[in-house]
Amino acid sequence: MAETKVGIITMGCPKNMVDSEKLAASLQKNGFWVEHENQDADIIVINTCGFINDAKEESINEILNQIERKKQNENLKIVVTGCLAERYRDQLQKEIPEIDDLFGVHDYDKVVENITGNHAQKPEDRILSTPSHFAYLKISEGCNRNCSFCAIPLIRGKQISVEMDLLIAEAKQLAAKGVKELIVIAQDTVSYGLDLYGEKRIAPLLNNLSEIEGIEWIRLMYTYPAGFPDELIDEMASNPKIVKYVDIPLQHFSSPILQSMKRGIDSVETEKLITKLRKRIPSVSIRSTFIVGYPGETVSQFFELYEFVKRMKFERFGVFAYSPEEDTPAFVLKDDIPHRTKMKRMSDLLRIHEEFSVERNEKMVGTEMQAIVDHYDAEDQIFVGRTAADAPEIDNIVRFLPASGKQIFPGMIVNVKVVSAGLFDLECEIVE
Repeated sequence: MAETKVGIITMGCPKNMVDSEKLAASLQKNGFWVEHENQDADIIVINTCGFINDAKEESINEILNQIERKKQNENLKIVVTGCLAERYRDQLQKEIPEIDDLFGVHDYDKVVENITGNHAQKPEDRILSTPSHFAYLKISEGCNRNCSFCAIPLIRGKQISVEMDLLIAEAKQLAAKGVKELIVIAQDTVSYGLDLYGEKRIAPLLNNLSEIEGIEWIRLMYTYPAGFPDELIDEMASNPKIVKYVDIPLQHFSSPILQSMKRGIDSVETEKLITKLRKRIPSVSIRSTFIVGYPGETVSQFFELYEFVKRMKFERFGVFAYSPEEDTPAFVLKDDIPHRTKMKRMSDLLRIHEEFSVERNEKMVGTEMQAIVDHYDAEDQIFVGRTAADAPEIDNIVRFLPASGKQIFPGMIVNVKVVSAGLFDLECEIVE
């Protein structure tokens, strides 16, 4: 068994990444050699994404790539799991029979048993796929929201929160591995604990996590705008370990669209929430995402969104074109916005964001801030890191040269001074 190599390829979001890390630990515990993203293994496990069309196509292309490899190596075993396998198991079995085994999102124990032949035990550890200084902490599974465009509740089911003491234990274990930045994730992080404790316990959870020795930054992702808890705002404002960064996917601003999306919030409440966050959390950076081209989105409704984005000047920003998903409430609505119009609206919003990003970055030249070191770029001979306003992979980066005589390594939090600014990224120098 020790000679059998397993490669785990993870598609989609960080929530999938955590599942893959736990799966890797279980397989390693059974004596298998496991490596993330290894394409040259005896067994390939593809943890798929099935959220929107682009993600589904990416997952299918990866499956097909591995089947091509199997033509050269008939002993290669291909195991497919995750959201795509959960949602389209029968179709995948029928249309891609070369897949050796298929398992859904709740079947990770079966994946382990299938590969190892042994009864799966819950892993006490994770094999990180991230750099060793940051890790994701998944605090719940599933979602109780009923957003009309989203298939996640169909795939992942209702919200199931992880008990707080188990999360604290997992975070302590991550800190012992050298994790400095803990990124708290779920489908809906602000609703953490409702199913377990009868109330939202996200603020107490963050407070407890902040007391763990070794954890220096805590970043909260995927906060839902409707019912955003005041005590969470207070905790974020007062706790020095929680970075002043709010990831809050608003999806739209026009009230009729928000109502059709079943978001539980209207335009007035949305603007009040963003204003409150800015007022009560000094120097907060707000990341949001929006959907354009939702069925029935009129020119005036898009213009409402456009003007809102201009007013709010979000520090970080993402835009998606609406993608109709089978079995969701919005799927029965006529997808009546031409693709070209969706792309135009998307580019209009992104152009605003680029203008604000350049303006904001230029104002930062000459200022000092903290940055976490992510890696050393050997080709450019420069260090690459992030500010507290930037999450890994999705946000901006900073680049800086090592200070004379100062040893720098990934995971260090250093003081930097901005010397020049680009569209999104900053060129800096380390200061004492």
